[in-house]
Amino acid sequence: MTHQHNEAPETAVRPTDWWRDAVIYQIYPRSFADGNGDGMGDLPGIRGRLAHLRDLGVDAVWLSPFYASPQADAGYDVADYRAVDPLFGTLADAEAVIREAHDQGLRIIIDIVPNHCSDQHAWFRRAVAEGPGSVLRERFHFRKGRGDNGELPPSDWESVFGGPAWTRLPDGEWYLHLFAPEQPDFNWDHPAVQDEFRSILRFWLDLGVDGFRVDVAHGMVKAPGLPDIGHGEQARLIGSQILPFFDQDGVHAVYRSWRAILDEYPGQRIGVAEAWAPTLDRLARYVRPDELHQGFNFHYLGTDWDAGALRAAVDASLSALGAVGAPATWVLSNHDVVRHRTRLGGGLDRARAATLLMLALPGSAYLYQGEELGLPEVTDLPAEVRQDPSFFRDSGQDGLRDGCRVPLPWSGTEPPYGFGAGDTWLPQPDDWATLTVQAQTGDPASTLELYRSALGLRRTHPGLGAGDTVEWLDDAPDGVLAFRRPGGLVCTVNTTDAPARLSVPGRPLLTSGRQLPLLDGDFILPADTTIWWEE
Repeated sequence: MTHQHNEAPETAVRPTDWWRDAVIYQIYPRSFADGNGDGMGDLPGIRGRLAHLRDLGVDAVWLSPFYASPQADAGYDVADYRAVDPLFGTLADAEAVIREAHDQGLRIIIDIVPNHCSDQHAWFRRAVAEGPGSVLRERFHFRKGRGDNGELPPSDWESVFGGPAWTRLPDGEWYLHLFAPEQPDFNWDHPAVQDEFRSILRFWLDLGVDGFRVDVAHGMVKAPGLPDIGHGEQARLIGSQILPFFDQDGVHAVYRSWRAILDEYPGQRIGVAEAWAPTLDRLARYVRPDELHQGFNFHYLGTDWDAGALRAAVDASLSALGAVGAPATWVLSNHDVVRHRTRLGGGLDRARAATLLMLALPGSAYLYQGEELGLPEVTDLPAEVRQDPSFFRDSGQDGLRDGCRVPLPWSGTEPPYGFGAGDTWLPQPDDWATLTVQAQTGDPASTLELYRSALGLRRTHPGLGAGDTVEWLDDAPDGVLAFRRPGGLVCTVNTTDAPARLSVPGRPLLTSGRQLPLLDGDFILPADTTIWWEE
């Protein structure tokens, strides 16, 4: 069986409820394409490569932050939410990307970062300059310290990046930052903060964006009094229990007000929650009918390559999200985790099999730039080129996020592989020549053509994407997942290290690897392989 390249991809924007089964492609702007040759990806570079995403067959593009920022945390420290950082271009460049994407039949979703801003944000700079008692300090979490002379932090909260979540200013007051000290948290109990973000949403909606991915959507609202937690290593508890600074019930009033704004605009603009919730039922609260449209499914991303665990994750996701009428979402890689080719431990074969499994599930799928090329995690970056702030801290996250952020290879046989004109901001490996878009285009065995074929089938086959149910076929051998989707599609997945024999369920449509010969009504499903069948 060969992988057919979708020569004439459908470019018309999807009609009603486009987001329920959309394939959304994440661009990390500094690593996608460099338009001006300075080694850093930018908005003109993105605009020039949108045809690649149209040909790939995705429905929407999600852009990580490109706002004006000192870049203390790769743009998640925003100094001005209505301006583009010169690193990435101008506001006119952003508008051009939005227009060009729409011309190519793609929707554009942008990051919004409401939990915290940069310490260079005008509000925070004035609050610091005006000193204790400034009314602007009420828009953040300024507190007096504990101890005889206020020398101890106001609470025992820890930063996600390691160390205390409080920094003391020379005037003696402390301010809260759940991430880097350069990222002070907003006080979402303050009406001015709520008003400002409603205005920011409208600013970008008026420019034509189709939605927002909400960074740290589980943050923003803090428990009254900012109470102590009583123990350390709090970053490791995120997503496993409710903390006084995460997943507080008060966040839902914020999203109800945001949903009302999104619904005022034509074309189904959406909100997507990056919410680390301790259970899928808690996650489902973010996507109730009057709140956001989708929530990232970190429970699925964190599931091992194991048939029983994957089936349980799928069932739990469909049950919890279906209970509130929301679609499930599926994701294997993003800018914060080790690429799934490396993380799942089985190399490219397993990564390809995992992708076809994900794309056969009902709901919406998220792709991270470069996974369509089969890129591995870059695990040997020297310390002197590292950029991730968590790499430089003694505790907190493991600092491995740079390895999935290495700039993409587009063409040629040596760095920078068509990314731009000079050295890239993170060095590319010397052995990526066979992984470029150019090298893989037209090769029926390539990962790029597998993705193009799979996404082409998702657009045309009634058994892919749409709906909200799977029917498990329980006669599959141990370690094999087999399920039927409405519309006559069957998916078989071998998560084991050995071939498995199954009865033939229909006509083979697409395989992640080799399809072995049929034997008397049976077929051999190789290890780490997924096959789509039409009944």
